[in-house]
Amino acid sequence: MKKKELTTNQLIEAAFDLFAEHGLERTSLGMIASKVGITKPSIYYHFPTKEELISRTFEHIFRDHHFDKYFQLDHITKENFIDTLLQGGLNMLPDGNKEHFAVLRVLSEFMILAERDELYRARLIGMQQEFLNGFRALLLKGVELEAVSSQNVDYKAQILALVIDNLSRCMMMKFTLDYQGVWRETVQSILIQGS
Repeated sequence: MKKKELTTNQLIEAAFDLFAEHGLERTSLGMIASKVGITKPSIYYHFPTKEELISRTFEHIFRDHHFDKYFQLDHITKENFIDTLLQGGLNMLPDGNKEHFAVLRVLSEFMILAERDELYRARLIGMQQEFLNGFRALLLKGVELEAVSSQNVDYKAQILALVIDNLSRCMMMKFTLDYQGVWRETVQSILIQGS
């Protein structure tokens, strides 16, 4: 990796760490430069503005955040549908790993930014829509397999997405719940009884 790419990646990683700790607004370019061990003017060689650094950090954090990371529809059968839905959802939840919680904290920062910035609103809505579409496709597969009723599939997909989002937020706040039990009950509620 070239020195410029190395420093660019270091700046993005440092920005991520500081955004998670202090928030987007309170993190200065000086703080980021200091963490990497360069001068503040040197950042401008890599990023013309703080906004560009924020944007690239967003891309970096969420580059692998896609529905198909958790669910491979091609591998779902009648025999593994329920277990796949249960396990895939549980895999979407934070695993207690510090970095996962940092991602959720930074995501919260981007959600605040999205309230006033149409670009981030569109990006976050696009990510959410991909997961809604993914859950919808997964449930339609369940309909084919006779594990899910075809009635209200869109609502069921929305329920799954909302429950995962809210469980993740509760975990980030260290709110004590039986997360696996809540997810299991949510999955059971969308299945045809006896599946």
